Formats: sequence, structure tokens, C-alpha cells
Amino acid sequence: MAESPISNKVREMRFHSGEMTQQELAEIVGVTRQTIVAIEKQRYSPSLELAFRIARAFACGVEDVFRFEQDPDTTNGGTK
Repeated sequence: MAESPISNKVREMRFHSGEMTQQELAEIVGVTRQTIVAIEKQRYSPSLELAFRIARAFACGVEDVFRFEQDPDTTNGGTK
């Protein structure tokens, strides 16, 4: 299974937000704790809407929480 090209700092940001629990974040953004676990472990890429909700929970931008690591081989339409 290929690693997700989307990395995140959800776990790190929870701890910088007064040690927010996974359950607390899940309740704020309207998902299950298991969804937060899967996102933190990069087993699940959130929808754009959920990514915005998570960023809003930390009072920051989506780019501060999530990063898209593009494969260099696919940059510029597959040409190098």
C-alpha cells in the first residue's frame, strides 16, 4: 500500500492546544474519534471540508495542518 501524499500535524497541534484529546477534536469537527486516529496515522485523507474544520478548530489555515507532498515524477504533468 502506497503512503498517502498528504502529511499532517494534527497530533502535534492537539498537544499545542492545551493537550486536546482525540475525542475532543472529534466532537468539535463532527466525526468519530476513530476518524481522528486514522487521520493522525495517515491511514485516511480527510475531505476538503473536514480539513477546513480541523484547521478552524486550531484557529489556523489548512496549510498549517496539512501538507501535500507531491511526487517529483508527477510534477508538470509527469515530465521532469
